[in-house]
Amino acid sequence: MTERFLVVSATAAEAAHVPADLPLVITGLGKTAAAATTARALASYDDLAGLTVLNIGTAGALRAGLTGLFEPGTVLNHDISADLVRALGYDPQERLEVGESDVVLATGDVFVTEPAVRDALAERAHLVDMEGYAVAWAAREAGVPVRLVKHVSDAADESALDWTSMVEASALALGEWLRDNV
Repeated sequence: MTERFLVVSATAAEAAHVPADLPLVITGLGKTAAAATTARALASYDDLAGLTVLNIGTAGALRAGLTGLFEPGTVLNHDISADLVRALGYDPQERLEVGESDVVLATGDVFVTEPAVRDALAERAHLVDMEGYAVAWAAREAGVPVRLVKHVSDAADESALDWTSMVEASALALGEWLRDNV
């Protein structure tokens, strides 16, 4: 069976250099948009056999010295009250294993720029984004493997507010990764 890919990205800017022969879905920002759009895209396939979702995008580095491209092995839903949900008797499934890497990606709808928020997240994760967990969850629900490929665009601090001027460098690196690995 031939392996097939569906590239999922939050923004057209992050996906600017995706090779034209790869199917691409732009979700919009945040977990709700990412989960709904990914689920809708997967539901449009007659046959999911051999399909892998590739979620590409930018991420903030939660720890000093993290630069470049990463393929996280674990993704966390960082802004859910997981302990409270568990106390109510439900499994929040806030941690998904998606690969072999020791790199942990934290996903949430909070745009991280505050040092206190960044430092608290850094105790549990290496990188932060706003869509990875949702894409991974939707793919898992559809029974489709997912790979998260994230390029560090900022230090999850006030520099993140200048994301629009930094996204092109990330888009180039992500496009190159796709050309070399897909």
